[in-house]
Amino acid sequence: MNSLKGKVALITGVAAKRGMGHGVALRLVGEGANVVVVDKYAVPRTLFPGDEGWGGLNAVVAEVESLGSKGLAVVADISNSQEVDAGVAKAIEKFGRIDILVHCAAIRGPMTTPLVKLSEREWKTVLDVNLNGAFFISTAVAKNMVTRGEGGKIVLISSLAGNRGVPGSGAYCVSKWGVIGLVKTLALELATYKINVNALNPGTFGTHLRDENYVQLAQAEGITLNEFRERYDKQMTTKVPLGRMGTPEDIANLVLFLVSDQSSYITGQAVDICGGWGLIHG
Repeated sequence: MNSLKGKVALITGVAAKRGMGHGVALRLVGEGANVVVVDKYAVPRTLFPGDEGWGGLNAVVAEVESLGSKGLAVVADISNSQEVDAGVAKAIEKFGRIDILVHCAAIRGPMTTPLVKLSEREWKTVLDVNLNGAFFISTAVAKNMVTRGEGGKIVLISSLAGNRGVPGSGAYCVSKWGVIGLVKTLALELATYKINVNALNPGTFGTHLRDENYVQLAQAEGITLNEFRERYDKQMTTKVPLGRMGTPEDIANLVLFLVSDQSSYITGQAVDICGGWGLIHG
């Protein structure tokens, strides 16, 4: 406990109750970190039954403070560089520093649309959020780390789709391949400043990422959202050697290692976290 005491972590994609960002925030706070929680929406829409009263970013900050750490909620669209810069400036104004960046925010985009049928708008939207957003937030935070001269930790969430093709999900795949390229390049450029940069490649996780896709696919089949979600999740679970979908806590545990001193000799890596899925579905 308290391995991160005195550290300040900026985490994106935190407002969703069942999201990776929320899990990461609580895990780092449990180790003593203060956190800046960032999302495009202060209270995002949820499609999980029972989550209707969730308070979004403010609810996360309340959890953080109840655990004895300090929190700051920032509403910012990561695909907008001006909003990103303003959000990072707010974090530095309050805490004076950013020691850790964990970038979880992303969108899934179309899951069943071949590239030859994908619209320019759909393509650009996914790339703007997933790749440009990763570039904007990483470089904005890295500038502060470099100037401060005390090192730092950067972890970006990519995907198993970042090292293989997935038919029907071309824009998402390309964006996540780009995130891995960004990580490897930043790792080399920032190594001299003692800043470690790594990526995680999640497999199948039970988060909000596919919510909008589930709605469309359920409507197309004429079944309820819950029916589709249960069937889809069951199908995906059967493909995982460890026999279950991943959880935000699984991500948070690996993130904690990568932002702690225990990983000081690891940089430029894209670590699969998939319950073995990638071993047989590559």
